[in-house]
Order: sequence, then structure tokens, then C-alpha cells
Amino acid sequence: MRSRGGATLVGFGFGAIQAGLFGLEAQASGAFGRIVVAEVVPEMVAALRRAGGVYAVNVAHADRCETVQVGPIQIENPAVDADRGRLVQAIAAAQEIATAVPSVDAYTVPGPASLQRILAEGLCRKVATNGPRAVVYAAENHPQAAALLQAAVLEAVPEDVRTAVAAQVRFVDTVIAKMSGVIAPPGDLTPVTPDSARAFLVESFNHILIGRVDFGPAAPFGRGLAVFEEKNDLRPFEAAKLYGHNAVHALAAYVGLWLGLAQITQLRELPGALAFLRAALVEESGAALMRKYDGVDPFFTPAAFARFADDLLARMVNPFLRDTTARVGRDPARKLGWDDRLVGAMRLA
Repeated sequence: MRSRGGATLVGFGFGAIQAGLFGLEAQASGAFGRIVVAEVVPEMVAALRRAGGVYAVNVAHADRCETVQVGPIQIENPAVDADRGRLVQAIAAAQEIATAVPSVDAYTVPGPASLQRILAEGLCRKVATNGPRAVVYAAENHPQAAALLQAAVLEAVPEDVRTAVAAQVRFVDTVIAKMSGVIAPPGDLTPVTPDSARAFLVESFNHILIGRVDFGPAAPFGRGLAVFEEKNDLRPFEAAKLYGHNAVHALAAYVGLWLGLAQITQLRELPGALAFLRAALVEESGAALMRKYDGVDPFFTPAAFARFADDLLARMVNPFLRDTTARVGRDPARKLGWDDRLVGAMRLA
């Protein structure tokens, strides 16, 4: 790993966001000397170990696709006793922890290998060994992810040390507008490891919003992942992500599917398509969001929202991102839900 700082990052889940956001940005920051990742798929753990802990991320820029090698990292399977012990030790030493598992339901699965119990044990050891304070980034795309994770972890901490553990850690939500995916088979992309049957493909965008990391009157907490931007209240930005970004992304997919297009980027060639999507984003979703959150943040102003819309649409149709209408438009029953991106945006308006 090129970075040689002294900090430790621990991640849970080894998908495109953990690998292509947290791991990638940790390496780029130069602040971390150690990255440890928990992954429950034995084949992925074995493949990464065969590769010496080094993995590849394909990064889509506006004009090219770049392969970035990340690592070496340490990967552990929490279902294996020895691996789990090393994870607990790593958490005790970690300054930053990132959870990027399939959903918040994965926090409390039965057994000693659960994220809840491993985090609780590691944080207890942190207190017992006078380890550093830590922030936990919850990246499960749920508006209460951090609160749910904090409650689950503290419930698993013995009552006599619960206050001390709570004082050493802060759980924060995230708004991750970075488009990413797992491509299988990799085709002409660089696979995760040389013998892997899949590839990570992420966009270069890295403007990630997180909740405020507040340890009260104690000394300020210095994040190694300094590229992330803290906000006092993430709720307006969560709404903008759902009813702005996610809504127009789904709309683009449905328009594309209706017209028989396979790739989102093909919308660039369709006269009027981008203008239609921009109008929906700015004049409908955007107008409603700016009305509701007027004065909250400069983002919710006409000029700033227009810049956001133009940037987002350009990123969405980036040919190097290779996004498909089938992927973006999948699970319509959920995406057309009462509180979800499209109907929710209509109700907000």
C-alpha cells in the first residue's frame, strides 16, 4: 500500500463501496498504514489472500477508465475464530471503521460472527487497552443506519463498560452519491484479483457527505478520510439523494427500457432525452427540495442545484461507467413505493 500513515481503517463487507470508496480513498489519503476488511464469502477471502492482499478497482473518469491497485490489505473471515480474533484486535487499534454490508438487517445476524458482536468486542478491547477514539461510517443506504448500528452494538456491550465505550466512538450516517457496481464477467475490465470472475467499477466522484463527528469538549477528531464532508444535519441531503439523484436515475432507466436501450449512456444520442431528465430533476424534484429546505444550506439554491443537476446527468451517461438500464431500473416494486424515489418525489412536490 502506497500510504504510510499510522492510522488503521477497518471495513465490514468487501463490495464495490468498501473497495472502491473506503479502501481507495484510504490509500489515496496517505493517512493509513493498515486496512483490515471483514468479508464472509470464503472464496473472496481466499482469492484476495492469493493475491497478497492487493486488489484492482476500475475507476471511470469522464474521458477514460483507469485501473487502480489498492493494498496490500488484510482480509479476515469473521466466521473463522482466528480471523475474528484479529478483527477484534484491529478494531481496538482503529481510528476509522466503515460498514458497507447488504442492509441494516446484517448488523444483528445470529452467532458470534455478527457485525454487532465483533464491533462490541473490539470497542470493549479499545477501552481496556486505552486505544484511540474511533468513528464508524454506516454506509448501508438507510436513513437511520448509524442509530440502528449504535443501538445494536451498545446492546451487546456489557453494562459496566457501556458508558466508557460510548465515549470512545461516534457512529455517523453517510450520503454516498458515488455510482458503482460489480461487473461479472469482467470482460475487458481488470478483475478484482487475477483469478477473479468479477470486477469493481466505480466512478471517480468522491464528494461524500457524513454526519458531524462530535466528541463534545474533547480535542477535535482528525479524520484520515478527510475528503468526506461533515454536515450538522444529513436529512436534507438524504432527501436530495433519494428524490433528486435516485429519482432521475430511475427515470432515465425507465425511459431507456421503454425505448429498448440497453445502456444509460445511449440517452446521450436521443434528442431531447437529457433536457427532459434535467427538467424533471431541476423543475420538479429540485423545486420541491429547494422549497422545503430553503435556507438550510447553499446547496438548496437555484444556481447550486442547477450545477448539481448538470454534473449528475453528465456522470450518469458517462460511457466509461457502463451502466445498464436493466441494473438501474431493477426492483420497480420498491422504487415505485409510496415513500421511494418517484412517488415520494411527486408527494414532496
